[in-house]
Amino acid sequence: MNGWVDAPPPRRGFGCFGRGCLILVVFAVVLGIACFAGMFWGLHRHSAIFHGLYWLTKAHAIGQAPVPVPAFTASDTQIQSVHERCEDFEQKARAGQPAELELTADDINTLIATNQDARGKIFVSIDGGRLRCQASVPLGSFIGRSGYYFNGDIAVELESAESLEDPQLNRITVNGESVPPDLLNWKYRSKRLRDYLADYRNDSGVGAIAIRDGKLILRSRTD
Repeated sequence: MNGWVDAPPPRRGFGCFGRGCLILVVFAVVLGIACFAGMFWGLHRHSAIFHGLYWLTKAHAIGQAPVPVPAFTASDTQIQSVHERCEDFEQKARAGQPAELELTADDINTLIATNQDARGKIFVSIDGGRLRCQASVPLGSFIGRSGYYFNGDIAVELESAESLEDPQLNRITVNGESVPPDLLNWKYRSKRLRDYLADYRNDSGVGAIAIRDGKLILRSRTD
């Protein structure tokens, strides 16, 4: 049976999706939040807000209406298979065991389709070593003011496996604009974005990400 499905029950957390694909777009979403937070709470309170406002304006990544995102349907069999593989990887990664998970674009979109927070807002495609993520995400829950959307067409190309300990951002673009190379050194609440990423790495057990042969590949942290 195809279509939006109710089994297994929708998950509010991003789960494996958050530990893989979302890490590639989180910087852009953070910039979107920073941009509008800057408008309402003061530009110079945090460097991430100040820089994010300027950069997102340049990238035309904020709108007052959503943009169309391709639809995706998944079968119960697809959902069960992907979730089982993801859960196995997560258990091994958090235990510090060597593990690798390969996700096709359909796998990632299956996870999105069963997540009530992401469904209909994000769509992923992969061509060889290039991942494209089309997103239209309402910012109301982040900034406390409805009517604004992060509308991003994000492209990621990785020549080799990318460590989350010191990721290079020069292969990530949003709406054709390269992500600022010093992004991870911007501060929010007196803490660098690089430090937030390190916290994520330590908590999730994911050590590196690669894009190859039409797949997103997650590797566990073993150090």
